[in-house]
Amino acid sequence: MNNSANPPVCKILNYGKYKFDAIKKEKEAKKNQKVTELKEIQLSMTIDTHDLEVKAKHGKRFLEDGNKVKVVLRMHGRQQAYAKNAITVVKNFYSMLEEFGTIDKEPEIVGRNIILIVSPKTK
Repeated sequence: MNNSANPPVCKILNYGKYKFDAIKKEKEAKKNQKVTELKEIQLSMTIDTHDLEVKAKHGKRFLEDGNKVKVVLRMHGRQQAYAKNAITVVKNFYSMLEEFGTIDKEPEIVGRNIILIVSPKTK
């Protein structure tokens, strides 16, 4: 519809049909939408290499499905004094996922946890 037309032009339509079509388009758009979830993987400071590889495999699968991955390393007791070592473990874990995702949020110490969030790479 042209606003500058002379004489002004308007369109007469059935409001019920218009409303129905609008709702139908909205449902279609919602159906095609991908909802991303936040999957969590828990690590410990004393995790062995094979266990780390298994968890990295799970993280890889989550990222390929289009979900974000939250890596949580929980420190117990005296481990809290060695937070730098824990951050190294988390970064080592991320290096296994590097080709599938990017760091959304750098490793940060929150209480007794170290949290890292990885987002899937866009195609």
